[in-house]
Amino acid sequence: MADLTAQPWFWWALGVAVGLPVVLLALTELHAALARRDSPAARPVAFLRTYVVPAVALLLLVTQASQVSAEVTWVRIIATVAGLLVLLVLLSGLNVALFSNAREGTWRARIPSIFVDIFRVGVVAAGLAVLFSWVWGADVGGLFTALGVTSIVLGLALQNAAGSIISGLLLLFEQPFKIGDWLDTGSTRGRVVEVNWRAVHIETGDGIRVVPNASLAGAEFTNLSVPSTEHTDTLTVAFAPADAPDRVRSVLLRTAERLPALVPGERPGVSVLGGGSYAVALPLPTVTAVAATRSLFLGTLWYAARREGLHLDGDAGWGSPLPDGADALRRLAPTLRLDDEQVATFADAVVVQRFGDGEVTQPSGVVPDAMSVLLDGAGYLSLPAPPGETRSVLELGPGDLLSPTVLTREPSALVGVSVGESTVVRIPVDTVREMVRRRPDLARDVGAEIDRRRDAAGLGRAAASPVQRSPRPASR
Repeated sequence: MADLTAQPWFWWALGVAVGLPVVLLALTELHAALARRDSPAARPVAFLRTYVVPAVALLLLVTQASQVSAEVTWVRIIATVAGLLVLLVLLSGLNVALFSNAREGTWRARIPSIFVDIFRVGVVAAGLAVLFSWVWGADVGGLFTALGVTSIVLGLALQNAAGSIISGLLLLFEQPFKIGDWLDTGSTRGRVVEVNWRAVHIETGDGIRVVPNASLAGAEFTNLSVPSTEHTDTLTVAFAPADAPDRVRSVLLRTAERLPALVPGERPGVSVLGGGSYAVALPLPTVTAVAATRSLFLGTLWYAARREGLHLDGDAGWGSPLPDGADALRRLAPTLRLDDEQVATFADAVVVQRFGDGEVTQPSGVVPDAMSVLLDGAGYLSLPAPPGETRSVLELGPGDLLSPTVLTREPSALVGVSVGESTVVRIPVDTVREMVRRRPDLARDVGAEIDRRRDAAGLGRAAASPVQRSPRPASR
């Protein structure tokens, strides 16, 4: 027994025979625990257990237990394979340790993938050099010298292109902006739509401006999307010089105050520039809201100005003519219980107005001075809600009432909103009273409609009820 234990291969063979099962069992348990937690480290542990440990054990048995010379070619092949497997598991482990578990916002999460790839290539090259030098006795010094000289020559020849690429990589690493941010470079102002190694693509409204990364890296620019302070967008609109400035300012303020994107608690401003021009200042939370808010404001202003008889851009005409009072009342006669004689009597008193998509046709919390009836288009009634939210409770169609509380002189509890372009007929309160005096059934219809609105408002406050169709008053 003493002679056996004195053999140089004995303890190596015993160590491999006992240690290999123990190590494999421990790695199996570790892999199972990592896999249950969905840890990215489970993959390199499985690779270590399946390939690396058996390959290293085989190499130890061949070189130490069997006492085979390490100079034999097939032994060198085994050593090369084992070394490559060790190199792969080291790369996988470094990737998990440095990058897979990186928290959002840290430098490890921001580092571009090209840097990671370059790091991997460098580790592989160094590992292969050490492996071939150790196993095969290769002289890799000359190879690295040649690669260094080649890199210097290529760097000098491509320094301009390489400088732009490096600048791009540094921008990607630092991340002073991201896709969707608004930049002001001094000569260019717009939204970032693409960032690559060479250039940043900025959408300016007139097209895509391509700005080289080297230009951005060597100059100052402003990321308009980063500041927490509000952004005030100022736009200029023109009316006919003959339009009264006070009326124009009133329409501009009313239209601007109803924009959903305004900063809460801030009010827009209007300045008279002279010559029919006016500057409108819109307080917005970020510059990214400028385009959508401008579009909504100008579209809504087109309808609001024409309803007031103002000449936006020197023109106050409608795209299609509005129906006159007689035609409008004739179409609403079944709802209002009017005969032909009454239609002719009240035709001159009514006002026909047109509204754009999303415009308020009947505000809440105010006593209406006229009864509004939807003539064309569609709309809905909504509970008052914060800007940007909708709590619709009733859909509206042609012939539905918008403000039935005109007779009871109660504030409207619901907000009327137009869906698409709609036409509304407004009947003054005195005219409505005369209609009711001649046709008392109209008062009963209006009262029933008020009750239905109250029920819908109560349901809307209690819970988010589905949108319902508003029943129309019974016809004659």
